[in-house]
Amino acid sequence: MSTSTCSTELRVLLAISKVIDQALDLESALESILKILSDTMSMRRATVTLYDPQSGRLAISTSYGLSDQEKRRGVYRMDEGITGTIFRTARPYVVPDISMEPLFLDKTGTRRISRERISFVGVPILLHGSPIGVLNVDRVFTGQEQLDADTEFLSVVATLISQFLSLNEKVKNREAALKQENTSLKYQIAKENHGPYIVGKSQAMLEVEQYVGKVATTKATVLLLGESGTGKTLIGRIIHELSDRKTHPFIKVNCAAIPENLLEAELFGYEKGAFTGANSAKPGRFEDAHLGTIFLDEIGELTLTLQAKLLRVLQEREFERIGSNRTRKVDVRIISATNRELDLLVSQGLFREDLYYRLNVFPVRVPALRERKEDIPRLLNHFQKELEREYGRSLTLTAEALNLLLGYDWPGNVRELENLVERLVILTDDKPVEAEFIRGFLNPETQRPHAARSVQEQPAPPAEQCQPLRETERKEVVAALKRNAWIQYKAARELNLTPRQMGYRVRKFNLEELIAKGRVESRRQQP
Repeated sequence: MSTSTCSTELRVLLAISKVIDQALDLESALESILKILSDTMSMRRATVTLYDPQSGRLAISTSYGLSDQEKRRGVYRMDEGITGTIFRTARPYVVPDISMEPLFLDKTGTRRISRERISFVGVPILLHGSPIGVLNVDRVFTGQEQLDADTEFLSVVATLISQFLSLNEKVKNREAALKQENTSLKYQIAKENHGPYIVGKSQAMLEVEQYVGKVATTKATVLLLGESGTGKTLIGRIIHELSDRKTHPFIKVNCAAIPENLLEAELFGYEKGAFTGANSAKPGRFEDAHLGTIFLDEIGELTLTLQAKLLRVLQEREFERIGSNRTRKVDVRIISATNRELDLLVSQGLFREDLYYRLNVFPVRVPALRERKEDIPRLLNHFQKELEREYGRSLTLTAEALNLLLGYDWPGNVRELENLVERLVILTDDKPVEAEFIRGFLNPETQRPHAARSVQEQPAPPAEQCQPLRETERKEVVAALKRNAWIQYKAARELNLTPRQMGYRVRKFNLEELIAKGRVESRRQQP
């Protein structure tokens, strides 16, 4: 190899190293590397083909000298063509004249017409000895010696690319972990500052909370499913608050509450003179939600005409106001909710199938309250505290009253429970509430004479466990302390309380002696 050739290759490696050192975006960095190869080494075309674990195939990730259409055609099975052979064997492959090579498939269609003798050099991209992709280049044939030198040099370049891909993957994983941690911290802050958060801790609601944490930091369209009153609007708000769009608007639209002839104008806006009474232009709710989130409640009530217009917004993020030909674009995340079975509406021809699949990217089912009755005491405590701050009154339930509430099926779900607690706080003047007083506010068809049973016919807590809210709260505090080795600040964090609030409850329930005994017992149990 000549001195000038060595000098050129060193300059190329230096240039590639600088690209990798300063790179923030994977695709642009790989494109820069391929362009350097083309500019300095007279290479006509170059591709980086990577293994896709989801499809089990090799696909061109980055290219130089190929159009987008040609790049899309570059997909290979593991046993297909030269690219598949290089990946499968983890060895370089050199073709002095591609027109004479039967394995050469030319899937991209870039080499069908060439008056020159084109050579091909392909080398595996290896990470820890295993192939993760293939680096291929074309150049005009200048002799076997040059091809051998190119193979050695490209193997070095492939090693640099491999290290860059590995580093990029680690950075992505780290970013994902940091995003998840950031989401958890934001959620904790929201709880401590009386922001929106999920009160229930049943298994069903813990799963919902998990789904919310995962989808909030993405751009995915979310479909919330469940009966009316289960808290779908709250879930939508939490997703928005945990997302990168938090500082921008969260716009709620109830598609069932607005008359059909007004809903289009409400969603998309209108221009002055578009119809009688349109004395000035008015932006729609999609424009109001620009850069933020729009929450479309009762999406199943949309007419087919409006469904078609919504589909376009979902696909293109663009629309026109009523009375205008000007196309407007918005950057908005869509969260929709419904208490209807959309797949059934699709089969009946009442809901567009294409819109359903656009909305159903990430479905989250919010369970009915009767399916998670173990959350009722916690919800009662939560609403009682909220209303105590608002009205300055407390609420105490007898054991029989609490047992009655646990045995009720709550057709109105959490909303019905919240309304009942407010009614009781207003009417009872801090007096203990008896079961007979509450019975008149409940739907008699859903009351049960015996102990409560959930939808799965699981027995409710026995009557002796259904104690007034004060006792329920005490048991919750003691259980949290026990789970956290009787360390107050850890128990406070689990219960979403400040250390000061936790200290107040310890004194309120006279738990000092119990905590001291618990700590001694915990130390004894330690190995």
